[in-house]
Amino acid sequence: MKTKKSPIVEIAKKVCPAVVTIVASKDLPKIEDFYFLPFQGEKVAFPKSIKNERQKTKIGGGSAFIISKDGYVLTCNHVVEEDDAQYTVICDPDHRYTAEILSRDPLTDTAILKIKDKESFPFLKLANSDEVELGESVIAVGNPLGEFEDTLSSGIVSGLSRKITAYNNQLNTKSTCLRGLIQTDAAINPGNSGGPLVNMKGEVIGINTAMVMGAENIGFALPINYIKEDLEEVKKEGRIKRPYLGVKYVMLNEQVAKENKLNCAFGALVVREMFGEPAVAKNSCADKAGVKEYDIILEINGREVNEDNNLNDILSNCVIGKKIKMVVLRGDKEIELETTLKERN
Repeated sequence: MKTKKSPIVEIAKKVCPAVVTIVASKDLPKIEDFYFLPFQGEKVAFPKSIKNERQKTKIGGGSAFIISKDGYVLTCNHVVEEDDAQYTVICDPDHRYTAEILSRDPLTDTAILKIKDKESFPFLKLANSDEVELGESVIAVGNPLGEFEDTLSSGIVSGLSRKITAYNNQLNTKSTCLRGLIQTDAAINPGNSGGPLVNMKGEVIGINTAMVMGAENIGFALPINYIKEDLEEVKKEGRIKRPYLGVKYVMLNEQVAKENKLNCAFGALVVREMFGEPAVAKNSCADKAGVKEYDIILEINGREVNEDNNLNDILSNCVIGKKIKMVVLRGDKEIELETTLKERN
């Protein structure tokens, strides 16, 4: 008697060809060797670069999936957040394509890319995430750790309308707040971010975005409806028109303020995410207003900036081309700054 196959087998055949890996790379100085210097009783390695020589170096990446025959791709914003990086979509070892970023939304942690090559690609259908029910079976697909392509994990929708906060690695503090997430016990591992969460029809209900460290099988996906309006605008206008201030920041609360010895427990602390990149983008609206690193943005247009009303939330309701007034804490002094918002490039 022939054994009946699991329905997941057919879903895998349908979904996996449209799930891809995104690789981010930069032209960086070519490293010849390393030299070591003592620091706090230990030796720390520093790269020794070859003068005037550069090479393309992988700096990150994640999972993604194709949602149209002509090569539109969806992923998470944090997978493609490097402004000056080049992005490559890898469908399989023999098929690599250059991709252009059309939209990035830090507020929902979503991004839209377009493969530049004119070919016909396998793609996934988008479901209506408003119809997702607690307890329904789902499958998470992605490329965990950047090397185990087409990895599937099955589970159920274990929670709806969840709210979480992402962490900033530099300060070990809370950063971006994400709301309305789908919780699932289908395993989501590092590198799975940007991959699809699909229902038993093989249709996308969400974009895998986060996992809870130290917990077992608690992962989160962004409902796919979050990005549908952006996708239509991108296809029509070629981009999404969003106001852009031009700062890197972390949201403050009492715990963060105490851990970092700050004298303010709310607002957005302007701080770089990694060494070598600016906290305030050059020639941005914030730069022209006079915002500096370690300033704390307390208010915009009279609205207090806090964890329940974060900087991105407030900016999303502002109008491009209009002036905004900011109250900023610099040291122990509150100052008022103003600038005209421009469109995010």
